Amino acid sequence: MLFAIRQALSRCRYFSTGRRYAAKTVQTKQINKLLIANRGEIACRVMRTAQRLGIQTVAVFSDADERALHVKMANEAFNIGPPASQQSYLRGDKILEVAKRSGCQAIHPGYGFLSENVEFADLCQREQVIFIGPPASAIRDMGIKSTSKHIMSEAGVPIINGYHGEDQSDDRLIQEAKKIGFPLMIKAVRGGGGKGMRIAETEADFLSALQSARTESEKAFGDTAMLLERYVRSPRHVEVQVFADHHGNAVYLYERDCSVQRRHQKIIEEAPAPGLSEELRVQLGEAAVRAAKAVNYVGAGTVEFILDKEDLSFHFMEMNTRLQVEHPITEMITGTDLVEWQIKVASGEPLPLTQDQIRKRGHAFEARIYAEDPAGGFLPGAGPLNYLSTPEASSTTRVETGVRQGDEVSIHYDPMIAKLVVWGENRSSALQLLVKQLRNYQIAGLQTNINFLIDLASHSHFQAADVHTGFIEQHMSTLFPTKTTSAIKIAQMALAYVLNENASTRKSPSRLNPFDLELNFRPNYTPSKNIKLKIGETEHQVEVQSKGIDYQVRVDRGQWLQVKVTRKPHENRYLLQTNIDGHVHSFNAVIDNESISMYDDDGQTSAEVVQPKFLNADSAMGGVNVGSVLAPMPGVLDKLFVKPGDLVKVGTPVAVLIAMKMEHVLKAAKEGVVKAVLNAEGDNVRKGAVLISFE
Repeated sequence: MLFAIRQALSRCRYFSTGRRYAAKTVQTKQINKLLIANRGEIACRVMRTAQRLGIQTVAVFSDADERALHVKMANEAFNIGPPASQQSYLRGDKILEVAKRSGCQAIHPGYGFLSENVEFADLCQREQVIFIGPPASAIRDMGIKSTSKHIMSEAGVPIINGYHGEDQSDDRLIQEAKKIGFPLMIKAVRGGGGKGMRIAETEADFLSALQSARTESEKAFGDTAMLLERYVRSPRHVEVQVFADHHGNAVYLYERDCSVQRRHQKIIEEAPAPGLSEELRVQLGEAAVRAAKAVNYVGAGTVEFILDKEDLSFHFMEMNTRLQVEHPITEMITGTDLVEWQIKVASGEPLPLTQDQIRKRGHAFEARIYAEDPAGGFLPGAGPLNYLSTPEASSTTRVETGVRQGDEVSIHYDPMIAKLVVWGENRSSALQLLVKQLRNYQIAGLQTNINFLIDLASHSHFQAADVHTGFIEQHMSTLFPTKTTSAIKIAQMALAYVLNENASTRKSPSRLNPFDLELNFRPNYTPSKNIKLKIGETEHQVEVQSKGIDYQVRVDRGQWLQVKVTRKPHENRYLLQTNIDGHVHSFNAVIDNESISMYDDDGQTSAEVVQPKFLNADSAMGGVNVGSVLAPMPGVLDKLFVKPGDLVKVGTPVAVLIAMKMEHVLKAAKEGVVKAVLNAEGDNVRKGAVLISFE
């Protein structure tokens, strides 16, 4: 009964608000041409909606993105500078000049880059170009976390205990930290995306964590101001999608759970949040709408809350004054196109739906596919997409991406390759589809997190919706188990390599995915062969012998396996199918020079064919001391703290590497004297490059 009364009151408030603003005159402006001030998947996603609406699109690109997919998709494209985002995608003056020169009425900033830049929003308004986002005043108020906390408190939105003051001296911050208690969260006032954020577990950790957060915040946002907050041990990260128009109407489109994160950044999201009562959903939604109205918000925004896992109390965390990366799952459960809403609201139209007309249906997941090394601390990576095969798009599966096979994930930008979005009638069916489609997402050429996502989505606690922001840390041992590769799988990989060699002798060599429609598949062509495969750190000796049209395979001098090999059509590719001692198994195999990638129900298994040592070119790293400092990922060497002759101790910071917009402090693994510094500040370095060597 109470819930029904609350709903009725909510509807009355909404419609009274609509009537109050009905007399307000809002000038409608036609948008015929739109500039997308972004790159990658979000630029492509905005273009798809704009083109469906009959709107011409203009892309901007850096030197590194000249051949990018978003450039190809646009009606026009303009180069705006070097690869570094500070010289290209963050140059609002250049972008606005392109918009005016090309006759665009509006600019869509996507997310990241200029999407929450107050100065750029102001500049667009002065130049009479529509900024598809909220007013600059709302960005300013909600972008400064200390200011937003005060506004939210006055608007009746619950906030978490903390310090949001102007005195930023170390002494004052230490005093306030002691009042709040440890552990506590240190956050950049202008932060976002996990940047400028650190957790201080104890008072002894505080100053070092504070300095690190300040340094990262200055690089990302040009500001070192910090706020402190009580750290909730087992929080859930629940956010509400809100939308407001120029007529004073505001609605919520339900909530998303983004609790499972690594490095304070989201990795998998779902909508609606599991385990919430309908009454709690309404409370969250109404609080989010109050937050939006408190700053006279217009357009798409997300109000983020910390939800205590134990008592389900919630507190305002921050508001993202832009479209979120994870907006597709909201679209999937509400049947909306939020980019279309953005464009129409920006042109002066009222919201397409009232709160009563917004319905949620089913459940949706989004998994972010990154070039990164999960087992290595989720360090970001870069490199070529030599092979790329994605799940088929449908009404229940979306692949949001800005790359194609042959493209490269650059060190200059975020390492996200794609977003895989699925929908089901309920959480269980959506989760089942997510796992299936992750197995169908196949990439070779660089390391990705797909296998980890499969393990995560299959984890019993995730399946049971037992999620919180410390989920990965809590389940580290089961999410990163020690895995062994079966003799059958090793035999299959060896056969794939041998068959590829056969194909290469019959036609021009095909470096990738040899088992395609064009090949004359002749499994009985193979002579006997010995192959050494390295999987992880383990080497395996494999003997392959042809036996008529079949094979005998032996792994590490074990028993001989009797193998029949055939091909099987599957969706947009052909699979190999082996019958080993009566066990039939299908898989895809991709050969890239001496690398083998195998894809089956376990995800991806990779191996290297080990050549005799005399065939291997010696690398420049020969003779490097084990204590040398190596680049753990490709990136830009931002700072060097040592020079030849310096004595360093274990754990001494020696350099800072910037990769994928994040700062990584490199430390000495041993005590010693610096022999050589092999790169200069500002150099681009590859993964594994020796940066500093010791005597």
